[in-house]
Amino acid sequence: MLVLVTLSAFGLAACSTTPTEVLTVAPIPSEKYAAIVVDANSGRTLYASAADQLRYPASLTKMMTLYMMFEAIDSGRMSKSTQIPVSAYAASRPPTKMGIKPGGTIDADTAIRALVTRSANDVAAAVGEYLGGTEAQFAANMTARARQLGMTRTTFRNASGLPDADQQTCARDMALLGMALRQRFPHHYAYFSTREFAYAGKMVRGHNKLLETGGVDGIKTGYIRASGFNVVTSVNRDGKRLVVAVMGGESADSRNAHVQGLIARYLPSATSRGGAAAASHL
Repeated sequence: MLVLVTLSAFGLAACSTTPTEVLTVAPIPSEKYAAIVVDANSGRTLYASAADQLRYPASLTKMMTLYMMFEAIDSGRMSKSTQIPVSAYAASRPPTKMGIKPGGTIDADTAIRALVTRSANDVAAAVGEYLGGTEAQFAANMTARARQLGMTRTTFRNASGLPDADQQTCARDMALLGMALRQRFPHHYAYFSTREFAYAGKMVRGHNKLLETGGVDGIKTGYIRASGFNVVTSVNRDGKRLVVAVMGGESADSRNAHVQGLIARYLPSATSRGGAAAASHL
């Protein structure tokens, strides 16, 4: 059953749908599935399925870790050249990771790229400790910021998205976060289209194949066993913009195919005006 609800925190109105629209793109047949498609220019919800039901964010969590980093950079608390120390705890986080040894450091610019591209759990924990004192306090700060953004169903317990039964969200909240990142940090947003970067003499390559699709310019993938394959995708094509959140895919390829189907179905009905108008009423 489709659920179309107002994105109230952004003043975003839901749109009506028809039975033919409901049947156009079939939901992924999984109890973990949830999805939403939002016209990022107008704020209209174009499609939603289980969008308010609780799910595990997995590495979509790092979208909020990055939000907090961007805030810290813009406020002067840190710069892109700031050296972030890596504790023994951070270094011990399970893969995927950059493999930085305890006592090492990583500059903030590289840390951002590592979070976006590699989804590095050791870097996420190090960022959490640097900005929050402890990762637990940072997670509490993340949750507080989520509430301020209107993400009413999201609770963070760590900076990475590693398994924690109490770390939960919903597809609608993840779409809200994806829109907030673009609208509030346009000067940092290009990071989300990073496909690879050089580190320690090697090329670190990402695994978000949707970036190879025309018009897709981010944002983040995620997976743990409890969540299935998650993604928040931003599309900017011919002045039309969508934010698509899909959770609970059975594989990365099938999830990506589903996202591409949603884009093909709903992008034609999106509005064509510039993003500044959408951001002005936040």
